Amino acid sequence: MTTKQELFQQLSDGVVEYQEDQVKEAAQQVLDEGYDPLEAIMDGLAAGMVIVGDLYDRNEYFVPEVLMCADALYAGLDILRPHVPKDAAQVKGQVVIGTVQGDVHDIGKNLVKMMFDVGGFTVHDLGRDVPLESFVEEQMRTDSEIVAMSAMMTTTMMGMKKVIQMIKEKNPDVAIMLGGAPVTKDVADLFGADGYAESAGNAVTEGIKMIGRLRELRQKEKKA
Repeated sequence: MTTKQELFQQLSDGVVEYQEDQVKEAAQQVLDEGYDPLEAIMDGLAAGMVIVGDLYDRNEYFVPEVLMCADALYAGLDILRPHVPKDAAQVKGQVVIGTVQGDVHDIGKNLVKMMFDVGGFTVHDLGRDVPLESFVEEQMRTDSEIVAMSAMMTTTMMGMKKVIQMIKEKNPDVAIMLGGAPVTKDVADLFGADGYAESAGNAVTEGIKMIGRLRELRQKEKKA
């Protein structure tokens, strides 16, 4: 019998080394041995993807490798996710995500999307080079609690400020998260964002915190 830690390590390594077959076998074994599938997703697959994000940041991995790693991660998710207990798999919230107008860099955005996916959120992905109004329209259409915007260039980053103003005017309760190379915590604060993520793994943690804060606010309003 393979220990839980060994299997989780195999999942993580399989994602990092983009070995889809290894990931599938380890995922199946997790189920056969009766280990917790949600734990395997978070401590195996997602843990591996965090390493991939670091390798990408250090220019050791490039877009083709990251995409192959993502394929391996999704191969494992397909096997494990159907077995996550319904109460544990309850949707944590909805996210509208996209790269702002004028910016076609979307690898970081795709990593963040995947982490939200893994974390149990419903993700509405607008893609890249997204017109600023589309973020507002999609948030209103889906009533998502979070809008996550990414920019890789200083010039396109300025568009985020406009989106934040437009969304907050219509719905002040929405939590807005920014990310991308030129974005710093100071910039996020200056623009009036609610959260800032320096990495994909960090984005989900931030997202969960923001939803927690929003739900607390809504409960207080209901009581009031």
